[in-house]
Amino acid sequence: MHIRDLPYPDPGRPDVRSGPRFLYWLGRNQLGGQVKAALWGLVHMAALVSFPLAIGFGVQAVVDRSGSRLAMAGALMVGLTALTALGDAMLHRAAVTNWITAAARVQQLLSRKAVELGSALTRKVAAGEVVAVSTGDVEKIGWFVEALSRFTAAAITTVALCVALVLYQPALGVVVAIGVPALALAVLPLLPRAARRADDQREKAGRATELASDTVAGLRVLRGIGGEELFLGRYRNASQEVRVAAVRSARMWALIAAVQVALPGLLLIGVVWYGASLAREGRIEVGELVTVYSAVTFLLFPLRHFEEIAMAYSFSRPSARRAARVLALRRSSADGEGATTADARDTPPPTATTASGDGGERAEAQEAIGPLGGDLYDPVSGMLAPSGVLTAVVCGDPDAAGRMADRLGGHSLHGGPDDGGPGGAPSALLGGVALDEVALASARTAVLVQDKDPVLLSGTLAELLDVPRSGEVSAEKALDAAQCGDVLEALTQASAADGGDADPMRTRITERGRSLSGGQRQRLALARSLVTDPEVLVLDEPTSAVDSHTEARIADGVRRLRTGRTTIVFTSSPLVLDRADRVVFVADGEAAGVGTHRELLGTDPAYRAVVTRETDGEAAVRGTGRSTGPTGHGLEDVGREGVARKDTPREGVARKDTAREDIGRIEEQIEESA
Repeated sequence: MHIRDLPYPDPGRPDVRSGPRFLYWLGRNQLGGQVKAALWGLVHMAALVSFPLAIGFGVQAVVDRSGSRLAMAGALMVGLTALTALGDAMLHRAAVTNWITAAARVQQLLSRKAVELGSALTRKVAAGEVVAVSTGDVEKIGWFVEALSRFTAAAITTVALCVALVLYQPALGVVVAIGVPALALAVLPLLPRAARRADDQREKAGRATELASDTVAGLRVLRGIGGEELFLGRYRNASQEVRVAAVRSARMWALIAAVQVALPGLLLIGVVWYGASLAREGRIEVGELVTVYSAVTFLLFPLRHFEEIAMAYSFSRPSARRAARVLALRRSSADGEGATTADARDTPPPTATTASGDGGERAEAQEAIGPLGGDLYDPVSGMLAPSGVLTAVVCGDPDAAGRMADRLGGHSLHGGPDDGGPGGAPSALLGGVALDEVALASARTAVLVQDKDPVLLSGTLAELLDVPRSGEVSAEKALDAAQCGDVLEALTQASAADGGDADPMRTRITERGRSLSGGQRQRLALARSLVTDPEVLVLDEPTSAVDSHTEARIADGVRRLRTGRTTIVFTSSPLVLDRADRVVFVADGEAAGVGTHRELLGTDPAYRAVVTRETDGEAAVRGTGRSTGPTGHGLEDVGREGVARKDTPREGVARKDTAREDIGRIEEQIEESA
């Protein structure tokens, strides 16, 4: 794999059972690059450690006063120099290629996982940890992959040199052959403590990154409540903890480096002392002593790679563990968390054939089912959104509403807080078809979910609205329905002030739309969702940041533009609810009432309390019929309440009949799809 060929057409299916297994999978998928780098490393290090032979040959030629052999020694050193330079350059090129391609593979896997899970990712893993994995952790994983080939070449060169010294000069060679492995293994008792300190440093750094990310994301709120200093103090403390942990880790690695320098020095002193005594006795020649001494000196270079691979593995192992934890998250919840965990720990990852076969089965199933459409049903809450109508969902718990919106879009995660049990939350059904049983692209095309805090990417307004679409809704219609007229005027004025084009569609929007107000950002995000014109559009509080007059116009615009399409709006605004064809009231995670806004206001006290923000005291006052003014409206309210109390059993029967009809329709659709 060359850098120019990136990105990978298919980064593969990683082994996420553990951090070391993920590293092994990564190295195995780059076997060709590792072998290439290792071969160039052998060329480089073999030429490097061959210098003692040329030096010893030259010294002996001087002792013997042989000019021809001295010239041969000089020519050999020139050749070894050229070979060392070539091997070093190509080794660096191959190793860096391995680093970049490994990092790119991990980045692609993380990006695909983020796209697959959507907003549900940050509810399973902290946003700061995702940032840490995709930046610093990817770099450390790439470092280990890069160092692996150099370590392989160094290990082979060290073993080969020890064998060669034993054959060349057995008396000194045996000492070197025994001493070098002892040097390599001497640091092993220190590695576990160094690894623990490195893990502690990485965990503290990850927490500091999470705190920084959360602080920046909520900076506007913190300024509003005067909490900047509090969070700054927290981050300062977290930063100091990272510094202390980094110093402790550096001390341990400094000790390992000192050992790696001191012990080879002691070996070198021992070899020189023993070799000098042998030369004095006439058992070896001076050239042989110089050769062995030079070989031991040059062995210090390959031995450094033993320290590097130990450090790289210690730092990359927790990084790989975090990356594997993120990549182990699954979109499908059909098998439940327990099954997924078992798959992740006890069974090998699916092969490419299996993966492609699964994709083929889903594609064939999708072709058999046909285009997705029909009623949208949430088995967890029992909420049904009939096809082609505007359905509003009222939920007293905003977090539960967000989880429900994700389920309706097929983004439910097993093991989440909304799971119906140990087996995980069942998938939403569109036309009787489970969304997590169809191809991800098909599910995303059929159902679009806009969460309550949508993100605007930097770029021009035209680029913002340049999204996959059906072509039925133009950008102008979407902007008009979302009441973005004042936004376009603001963009035009901003562009004119900067001396740019007066066309608002070519005006640049800063990252996350920070140059716009909250209501303007919300309306642009709504226009982006409307222009896609999906079969089913799920909107979570799309008008929470606008005034009541704009909210009413937006509700009319959405209703008009989405005629004939299925639209679900999570809201408690009476202005939006009054324009919905159907309202579903969700209480305690279950659909507790179905009807129009006005019907539920008159028949469901819990619904009325959520929508009107009515307190218990106000409800008691109205229920006792206490007069609210000189016109005697209190008595009229008593009369209305009496009628409502008499009609409650009938309304209850009507709601039960409606629920039975909904369940019957779902069962029919499931049977037809089967």
